[in-house]
Amino acid sequence: MEDKLKITPAGSQPSQTGPENYFTGRVRIDAPFQATAPARVGGAAITFEPGARTAWHTHPLGQTLIVTQGHGWLQEWGHPIKEINQGDIVWIPEDVKHWHGATPDNAMTHIAIAESLNGSPVEWMEHVSDDEYNNERVIQEKS
Repeated sequence: MEDKLKITPAGSQPSQTGPENYFTGRVRIDAPFQATAPARVGGAAITFEPGARTAWHTHPLGQTLIVTQGHGWLQEWGHPIKEINQGDIVWIPEDVKHWHGATPDNAMTHIAIAESLNGSPVEWMEHVSDDEYNNERVIQEKS
């Protein structure tokens, strides 16, 4: 009888550095996973060092984030930053332009899960500039 279950042992995949095209600051990607067709879900654990963040992006079928460590920020285009903390679960609907990452003083790790549409789970856009990140921080701290 053929065993259809697949186990990827912990530590069997090397950590990867988040590509500069899609991230600002030091970002580490661990244990990326991708289901086989017909399933289309994939994801990874992503660690953002203080001040690190994604570029603006969208997901064609949405995204779930599960914050496993630390303290981070999440922002939808045109809206104020929201804080996310260890234990929080975030749903980002399809085609919502957003970014997420660490706060200036704390690292943050989350598991990101998204489905692919036409072969891709994400559409990357422009970087969140230091000015945008810092200006949004000032707005949030005054609220």
